[in-house]
Amino acid sequence: MSNDDYRTLRLGRESGVARVTIDNAPVNVLDVALMTDLRRVLTTLRDDDTVRVIVFESANPDFFIAHVDMSLVNRPDAFDPLAADIPDGVNVFQALGELLRHQPQVTIVKLAGLARGGGAEFVIAADMAFGAVGRAGLGQIEALMGIVPGGGGTQYLADRIGRHRALEVVLGAGLFDADTAARYGWLNRALPADQLDTFVDGLARDIAALPDGVVAAAKRAIVPADLAEGYRREHEAWQEQFVRPAAERLIRGGLKHGAQTRDGELGLEALMRNLPS
Repeated sequence: MSNDDYRTLRLGRESGVARVTIDNAPVNVLDVALMTDLRRVLTTLRDDDTVRVIVFESANPDFFIAHVDMSLVNRPDAFDPLAADIPDGVNVFQALGELLRHQPQVTIVKLAGLARGGGAEFVIAADMAFGAVGRAGLGQIEALMGIVPGGGGTQYLADRIGRHRALEVVLGAGLFDADTAARYGWLNRALPADQLDTFVDGLARDIAALPDGVVAAAKRAIVPADLAEGYRREHEAWQEQFVRPAAERLIRGGLKHGAQTRDGELGLEALMRNLPS
């Protein structure tokens, strides 16, 4: 599959490592196009036994994946075509996380910018994630939109960093820097920005160079937690909040005052907290 097959991604391959670069201007919002491309690249690479590691990074130095497209409030059925072939028991956003969590290759996120909401869920669903000190940021901002994470975030966080910190992340709705995220266990490590590429690329090459069968054996032995019941609870909680008037008012207000623009996204928490009544 060539780069011409993707609207929002660039794909490169080298010595057993596939490099997926997210490029969905202006802020890499997780819209239908990006969701479609991510699903396609994961599905295509799944059966490619020449690839052992997939590294995800961004063409935008400020943003990895901003969050799910907030204009969903205007087109609530926009993602319906993607839901036609997802497994039972998950919504379309949870299904992307499940695809990533169960990818046969090792998946690594190189986080040099901001990832919130669905973007942060993608980061934590990967096998490993490394963040650049002073540049990377993670946040589940959904509470400021009157909702809760609905793409696996509540479950990934509780599994990874514990219930108490998960509640801090979800209800505090703040932006966490790389050092704090790594200390919590949300990221594997926080690295100086000028060392991130060298470290991640070296790790990816080292894993890809392991003897045949080692990656598959490790992934068979260290399996993702079964989150089926948690996904159901999360989706019900998200859906219950999404239909309330407050969610629509906050999401529309965010879009009106700069969400999904570069300047607005750089300070999105403050923007959402200070919307006019």
